[in-house]
Amino acid sequence: MQPTEGPVQVTDATFESEVIRSPLPVVVDFYADWCVPCRVNEPEFVDLAIRLAGRIKFAKVNIDDAAGITRSYGIHSIPTYVFVESGQEKGREVGPVNPAEFRSILRRHFAETVRPSAGTLATR
Repeated sequence: MQPTEGPVQVTDATFESEVIRSPLPVVVDFYADWCVPCRVNEPEFVDLAIRLAGRIKFAKVNIDDAAGITRSYGIHSIPTYVFVESGQEKGREVGPVNPAEFRSILRRHFAETVRPSAGTLATR
């Protein structure tokens, strides 16, 4: 499996293969282009996707283009970050999250994949 450069755009048609059947843990960002708060974490989300490529997959779901999966996951507020491992939701966060807190949340949900001692998630 090749590491990706940044988040993967996911649709209703690709959610199963990109998220549910992913061999890697996945952070799914439910967002909309018109949502200003959704843009708050965008730079951190992209940065983490690049730095953790090959260990954690980062996926983006535009709620306007993927109504089926948005309804299926009960997304009512955006941004919503859903943490999925082995096809199962491990947790979610709703609303903008500051960068240090986001890294802490990643460690909490994916402790086996992301180890603070590796230095990849050190606070800037």
